[in-house]
Amino acid sequence: MTERLYYTDSYLTEFRARVVERAAGGARVYLDRTAFYPTSGGQSFDTGSITGVPVEDVIDEGERIAHVLAAPVDSEEVECRIDWQRRFDHMQQHTGQHLLSAVFAELFGVATVSVHFGAGSSTIDVNSPSLSADQIRAAELRANEAVWQNLPVSVMFAAASDDLGLRKASSRAGELRIVAIEGLDRSACGGTHVRATGEIGPVLIRKLDKVRGSTRVEFLCGQRAARRARADFDALSGIAQALSAPLDDAPALVIAQIEALKTVDKDRRRLEEELGTAHGRELYGAASPDSFGIRRATKRLPSGALDPLRTIAQGFCAAPLAVFVGLVEQPPAILFATSQDSGLDAGKVLKAALSEVGGRGGGTPRLAQGSAPSITALEQAATALSASRPD
Repeated sequence: MTERLYYTDSYLTEFRARVVERAAGGARVYLDRTAFYPTSGGQSFDTGSITGVPVEDVIDEGERIAHVLAAPVDSEEVECRIDWQRRFDHMQQHTGQHLLSAVFAELFGVATVSVHFGAGSSTIDVNSPSLSADQIRAAELRANEAVWQNLPVSVMFAAASDDLGLRKASSRAGELRIVAIEGLDRSACGGTHVRATGEIGPVLIRKLDKVRGSTRVEFLCGQRAARRARADFDALSGIAQALSAPLDDAPALVIAQIEALKTVDKDRRRLEEELGTAHGRELYGAASPDSFGIRRATKRLPSGALDPLRTIAQGFCAAPLAVFVGLVEQPPAILFATSQDSGLDAGKVLKAALSEVGGRGGGTPRLAQGSAPSITALEQAATALSASRPD
């Protein structure tokens, strides 16, 4: 059984231990005691070194803990060092999660149903289908108030059968490790935590996502929150500078610019449709009726989408007895349009023509489109469509 030193002292960064077992040629070692936290409860493992050899993973195997090393270690007694920067970051995020979960329960009566600690940010899922912006601001403020109060965070051990007043009941039997934030939270937890809420540092809630009837709250604490706030400020400053606007005016100005662009884009699309329709009518006027009295036209583009051809087709086939074929060479695509009185079902005719050349497509009786496996196949389908006869 491995003695877990981190249970009683999260600030222990150097210790001596005895190797009790080796595996993988000495690159996987088991110690009689360890301060290395293994991946557990959503919190990632500690890194550091054992006799100078980097620790690459720490695995909880129930009664004992495995330390996966970058190289074999053959010493019986070993000097161990924890990567303090990584450990303290994990402590800030984990205690910050306890704090946020307690705040959501206190303010809104919503419980935390799951937790995830990530390398860049962490999340809690709460049993509420939605949270308003005002609720998020209130929770963030209340959490930071608790940080400013520097409330003591303590660790104790108690029997699971005792009346422990936990925020969330534990399913474990026997002795429980309890992490308490004075006057705010008591939770059963095996993770590493700071000594007081002031060490959590700033608490920043970033975004919300809906997840299976719950709300996922992304948050950062401590140095992560400070770095993210600086990055956000730098990004906003860059936007303000590009707009030649004061920082506080930038969001409203961006919104105004977006609305203006939407209006311009809407006008552009309307003008393109009008131009395409006019072009289609012009093509119709220049086409001569064939032996069936049908006027036909083919229009091709070297690349792009079929959208420009669609407006031309609609303008062309708005007139009587009309058939229009539109081609895009890259990627090979085809559009087929017919007038109401042409006697041709565009969807059926196009589907048949593309099937003959290994392509796929279909549509309505008046307008259809599809794709071909090559330009050669595209041209063959176009030829068949151009020669199609009314029923």
